[in-house]
Amino acid sequence: MAQVDVRLADYSDPVHREALLLLLDAYARDPAGGGTPLGEFVHHNLVHELASRPYAFSVLAFDGAQPVGLVNCFEGFSTFACKPLVNVHDVVVLQSHRGRRIAPLMLAKVEEVARERGACKLTLEVLSGNTQAMKAYEREGFSGYQLDPSFGTATFMHKKL
Repeated sequence: MAQVDVRLADYSDPVHREALLLLLDAYARDPAGGGTPLGEFVHHNLVHELASRPYAFSVLAFDGAQPVGLVNCFEGFSTFACKPLVNVHDVVVLQSHRGRRIAPLMLAKVEEVARERGACKLTLEVLSGNTQAMKAYEREGFSGYQLDPSFGTATFMHKKL
């Protein structure tokens, strides 16, 4: 097995653009990603939209020339710490490369970038039924979020618009 190369994505690089879309589409098609391929609008606009946002960054993993992993991140802000935070929005490892510790390599790069940006923490959300991912995140130091234990842990919610 070739050594996996993990790098910050360059949204202007055609190889990185193609890799990002291929990997995100693979995730979208997976049951954990909703089981539906990315739409045409997303394919045509996503990389441009990410590139236009200075608070967005992506990390790619390559096994030789083959893209095998992706993490998309967005900088937010912690009002309690008065510092940036980085939300890990998508974590993708191709089925063929799962179990090879690629996600931890990518998350280490994310943490490096977050520290360079002065971030106080990393955040992410994971589906409760995705126990393998939960275990992987916990191994990397992630845990349920709470302020006062009497109020319990945070629950991620959304409202589609």
